[in-house]
Order: sequence, then C-alpha cells, then structure tokens
Amino acid sequence: MNSSNPTHTNRLAQESSPYLLQHAHNPVDWYPWGEEALTKARTEQKPIIVSIGYAACHWCHVMERESFENARIAEVMNQHFVCIKVDREERPDVDQVYMDALHAMGLQGGWPLNVFLNPEAKPFYGGTYFPPRNWTQLLESIGQAYKSDQRKELDASAEQFARVLQASDLDKYRIPEAAEGLSDEQFKLLVYNLAKNFDRERGGMNRAPKFPMPSIWRFLLRTHKLTGSQAVLQQTMLTLRELAWGGIYDQVGGGFARYSVDAEWLAPHFEKMLYDNGQLISLYAEAYQVTQDELFREVVYDTIQFVQRELMSPEGGFYSSLDADSEGEEGKFYVFTKDELREILGDEEPLASDYYNCTALGNWEHGRNILHRRQSDADFAKAHQLTPGVLAEMVQGWKQKLMAVRATRVRPCLDDKILTGWNALMLQGLLDAYRAFGEADFLVLARQNAHFIQQHLRHGPGLFRNYKNGRATISGFLEDYALVIQAFTSIYEATFEETWLREAEQLTEYTLTNFFDPTEQQFFYTDATGEALIARKKELFDNVIPASNSIMAHNLHRLGLHLDNARYTELAAAMLRRVQELVVREPQHLTNWASLYAALLRPTAELVIVGPEAEERRQELSRHYLPNAVVAGASHSSTLPLLQGREPKNGETTLYVCFNRACQLPVHTVAEVLTQL
Repeated sequence: MNSSNPTHTNRLAQESSPYLLQHAHNPVDWYPWGEEALTKARTEQKPIIVSIGYAACHWCHVMERESFENARIAEVMNQHFVCIKVDREERPDVDQVYMDALHAMGLQGGWPLNVFLNPEAKPFYGGTYFPPRNWTQLLESIGQAYKSDQRKELDASAEQFARVLQASDLDKYRIPEAAEGLSDEQFKLLVYNLAKNFDRERGGMNRAPKFPMPSIWRFLLRTHKLTGSQAVLQQTMLTLRELAWGGIYDQVGGGFARYSVDAEWLAPHFEKMLYDNGQLISLYAEAYQVTQDELFREVVYDTIQFVQRELMSPEGGFYSSLDADSEGEEGKFYVFTKDELREILGDEEPLASDYYNCTALGNWEHGRNILHRRQSDADFAKAHQLTPGVLAEMVQGWKQKLMAVRATRVRPCLDDKILTGWNALMLQGLLDAYRAFGEADFLVLARQNAHFIQQHLRHGPGLFRNYKNGRATISGFLEDYALVIQAFTSIYEATFEETWLREAEQLTEYTLTNFFDPTEQQFFYTDATGEALIARKKELFDNVIPASNSIMAHNLHRLGLHLDNARYTELAAAMLRRVQELVVREPQHLTNWASLYAALLRPTAELVIVGPEAEERRQELSRHYLPNAVVAGASHSSTLPLLQGREPKNGETTLYVCFNRACQLPVHTVAEVLTQL
C-alpha cells in the first residue's frame, strides 16, 4: 500500500526489506519474523500466520491488494492470529522449513506461501495464494477451531509435521551411500536419464512453465568437454539460442526474466532477478568459449550492461530484482503495440516488426507485442537482402530509440536490498565473462563488488546475508558462504592476487566449524551460532540456484588442489558419494552435483604459470574452456603450495601442467599447454 498519509502503520515500518516495507501500512498487525512475535504467540496462546513472499512476486502483490489491504479481513487476522510477514530472500531458512511443511501436507508449493502454525511455530495447515472469500473462510474456521476442542487435533497435527521436518533428506529419500566408485558407464546412464527430459524442438526441459536452469546447461558443456558428445552440445546450443531469441530475454535492454509461462520461451513473468542474470552470464560466457558464437557474446555484453545500468548500487553492490509489474500491469514497461513502433521507428518499422515478430494483433495483452526473434541475424539479413553490417547498425538504432521511449515510462519497482549470495553469483558471472573476453571493464566491476562484499558484508570471521541503507542485520546462510568462497577462488584464478585465495580458505574453515555435520558428511543450511528454527535443514537439491552443499563440494575440491589440502579433496568426494545414486537416477534435480561427478571422473589439471609474463599467459589461457582445471600463478615468488618448486626456466615465463601433483615437461606457450591437456 502506497500512501503519503497512511491510516495504519505496523512494525514492518522499521524493516529495511522493500517487500516488508510494502506491507508496513496494511491494516494487518504484521510483525517481522523474530522473538517478539514468537513470544507474543506463546504468551497469548494464539496460533500464528506466517506469510512469505518477495518483492518481485506478482501473486504476492495480488493477495496483498485483495486481502491484506482489506480492513475487514485484517480485523479477522488480527483477532485470531499473530501475523508474521517474511521476505523469503532475506530469510531463506524460514522459507525452506515452511515450504517443506507444505510439501509434507501433500500440497503444491509456491509464493505467496501462507502457513498456519501453533504457538510453538509448528505448522498444521498452509497454502499459497487464496482469493479473498476463501481466505476469510479459512481464517474464521481455523480461528474458531483453535479456540475449541479441535485445538488438540491441530496441535497433534503440528507435532507430527514438525517430526517430518526434522528428518534428514538423506533418510527421507532413502539415499544409501554409493557402494561403487565413479565410472564412465554410470556417467553415461546419468546423462541418458537427464536427456530423457529434453525439449528437442525449442530447447530447455520438456515442460512449461520453463525456467532457464543454468546449472543443467553448464553441466552439459562439461559433459561435451569430457566425452566429445555432439548431441549434448547441440541440445545446449539449441537451448541457449532459443532463450536468447525468446521474449524471456529483453531484446531491447538485455537481461533475462525469471521464467517463461509457455514452452516457446515467448511470454515471461517479467520480473528480472540478479541470481538468474549472474548465472546466465557465466553460462553464455562459457558457451562462447566453446563455440565462438557471436550471439552469445552479445548476450553477455548486453546483460552485464543491463545489470550495471539497473541493478548496481553506487557503492558497488548489486540490488536483488526488478518487479514484473508497472502501473498495475504485468510487463507494461517492456511491450509495444504496432502503432507505437511505427511512431518510434518511422519508415524502418515494417523491417523492425519483421525482425522482432510484432503484429497489429499483438502476442500479449491489449494488442501489445513481446519482442522476440525467430532467426539468426545472418539469415534475416540474407532474407531481406541486407549486408550483416547494415542490419547490425539498424538493430542498434532500433534498440536506442526503443530504450529512449522506455526511459519515459513508469519503471517497475526495484528491490534495492543487497544479498550476499546473489552478489557472489553476479561476481562469478563477471569473472567468467572476463575470462572469456578479456574485457578489462568486467574485471573492474568484479573487483569493485568483491571489495564491497569485504567492506559491508563481512561479520567478523563470517558473513552477513543482507545490506541496505548502510545496515547489515541477518547472519549469513550456507548459500552465502558457498557462493562467496566460489567467487573469491575465481578472483584469485583471474588475477593471481593471493589474498582472495586466503579469504576463501578462512571462510571455508568457518563453514567447517559452524555448518558441517560429520554424521551425514554434509553442511547444514544455518550457522550453529544463529537462531534455531523448529528444524535445521540441509540443502541437497540443485534448483535455479544450485544447492549450497553441491557448491561447497566443488569449493572443497578446487581449494583442496590449490592449497594441497587432502582433507578438503577427500571431503568433496565423500559428499558426492552420499548423493551419488540419486544424482544418477534423477540428475535434473542435481546437475551441479553431476558437474562434480564429471570433474572427479578424471584427474583435475593443475595449471601453473610463473615468470614475468604470467598475467599475459593467464589471459591467453583463460580464453579457452577448461572446466576441469585449477589455475595458479605469480610473476614473483610465492608460498602457495602449487607454486612450490615451479620456477621460470631461463628467466622466461614457464607453464606447468600437472595431474595429482605430478608434472609434465615445463613449456613456454599456451598452445603447448593445450596439447598436454
């Protein structure tokens, strides 16, 4: 609710999350998640409503408008319940627990997530979006039931669900530790099981809605490198091309929306998330290294430009997301009618409409068009008897004119909180882009962001989760640690600045002390020193953001090689063994684990560059796609284990290729290194 003179103000007005602040003037007496609300529920013996969403969530806004801004509905909520609002992006731990509860109830998950708890914060009922009438009926029936003899049944149900939530996922899915080691045969089966679900016509997986799922396609790039399979490369290239041509990609301003509602990647839910764009930059940069396809270069450059223009804070942090809606309509900021295009582009409109597949009827609401493409620039130029250079100039001109018009429109809302893990994903994207293209500006942005994380998001030896208006308030989760460790290791490999490797090592030691469960050889999602919820969960399944455990396993493997730390490398292998059978059986939900399988199937190359031109050689080497290698180097002496005993020969920059700490003959050119690999 936006009002200059609000009738109501609740406790959310003291929060920094834009999502919580959107509800600060609801007539609902909202509390943020915390001890004050939980104590009130216990003291007054009232049930709790915990309502979880995020700023870019369309249906969250709908439910707020229909129910939470309605004074009569708010009165029922306030009378019977302690009402708690949660930003799932700030508190993924709370979201995980109660989303799992919804699944345990046999219900479909999603947001807004509305769960009813007893005063001990144990869940007994829930759902996602409720229309106002259904919501009111539910509130009244649960409110009355909790005051009657039925309370005992609801409490018993809550106890039962709490027990289910406390069970380990490894137990729940009956995952035995792998009896056999890694093998080419088993890996083939893994790839076959993933390929069964491909959409071979339009790319992606064979279902709608369609999410980009970068970790699937990054795994397949690794698989192609490992096996030479053209089939997996073709499916990956099909997917990346269709994504880049689709309406899910902003053809004018760059950047990807969260998902497409159809199987053709045409109609997105228009919210743009930092975590998607960071990972898709990594994916397209790697795909460019493999194919040298100019479309992939264009996507990387335009997406970085979008993030820098619309999601970057003056301090060098990255904001979380842009909303789907503006002026109360989904996608309005991004779409155009044919008449609008004629007015903006003049005589060139028919050609531009052909290029972007726009019609008078439109392909979206109210005769508007979602701009999208159906053929390559080369094919389009040929079909219209244009030279590629002339077409490229025209497209650039169209984009500039359309961007100028968009700049006059009401913009979608910005969620300007800064999240550590998501920033680390963007940092990783910038580093992958720098490696692929050698663009100095990408490294400048990456360094700026890394220093921002160090300055504003460190919490003693650990990390904070969030930052806004000069304040960081929530302790970091495993996702934050895992992604920062990954990015800091990558900065070292992109610059040979050893401090970043040492920072990654320190954060790894912190996670081993405060998150690790030696019984299951996996990490908890929450810090042992943080707030205890009704269940302490472990994240095993790779979603749009890969599981924090799979990222940690990769980190331990890479750092173990860099630091000659056998404890790290052995733990990475042990972590994979715990989920190996499930990875092979259901790889679509565990593709980052599958990437670790690919990495451990062959020895990882240890590449060392020493001598006066170490930086130049590193840049040259980085242009190549080398997913199963760690790279270390220095132009001077170093105490890092990988550099010990590896000196420049005859004062000339020297490159070493080693496997399992045994090196091949030292060489002086990148071409020779590639031959040895």
